[in-house]
Amino acid sequence: MTNPTPQVTVYTLTFNEARQIRDVLESIKWADEIILVDSFSTDGTVEIAREYGARILSEKFHGFGALRNKALAAAKFDWIVSIDADERSTPEFAAEVRQTVAAPSHPAYFVPRRNYFLDRPIRFCGMYPDYRQPQVFDRRRFRYRAELVHEGFDCDGQVGHFNHPIDQHPLPTLSVVMAKTERYTSLMAQRYYEAGRRAGLAQMAFNPPAAFLKKYLLQQGFREGMHGFLFASLHGWYTFLKYAKLWEYQRHPPPAPAPHG
Repeated sequence: MTNPTPQVTVYTLTFNEARQIRDVLESIKWADEIILVDSFSTDGTVEIAREYGARILSEKFHGFGALRNKALAAAKFDWIVSIDADERSTPEFAAEVRQTVAAPSHPAYFVPRRNYFLDRPIRFCGMYPDYRQPQVFDRRRFRYRAELVHEGFDCDGQVGHFNHPIDQHPLPTLSVVMAKTERYTSLMAQRYYEAGRRAGLAQMAFNPPAAFLKKYLLQQGFREGMHGFLFASLHGWYTFLKYAKLWEYQRHPPPAPAPHG
């Protein structure tokens, strides 16, 4: 008798994601369990998630790493898939998950992400395959680091790679870009500050143009036309703002972070 295919838990983190949460939930209906770690949304996110039978864990935001580990601890099943609220599973990816967990060769897997910027898929600017952190893994051999943002991970074993991508829609409009830039530069500056990093004139003068040139020339953003120019320019602005806030935090240490958006 063959062993049954392991069941899978898919989790996502949310805070006021009513605009897009239905799309992500539709894309992960194939999961055996869906968990939302929600930082007390007020826009109907939780009510929509309950329509899909999702389990809701209400947690104040105290760093993305801690929230992700909360999902791992609460999951019913050992094989975990991480899908953020701006990401979408595809049928090909879902099929690869099932095939992989039935006979895994690694304890964790990086997943390529097909990023959309202003509603257009972007292959250059370092946006594809855009491996971030393992998104399919056995929680018995995997843990996130308790970091505020852009959290790292520890894995007992070599990390593999999936073939089929998921779709990500992180930056549909310039207003969303600017709102996320404001939020994430604050979190990154605070993380740098707490790690003992400091910023001065050199970082604010030289790092932003270097960031632009990396995206536009080294990672061939020029091949994306206006989309590539805008993306590289906004990345330069993100870099400047991150170090400017770090410099400000050196003068006035930051308060505890607010719930994420």
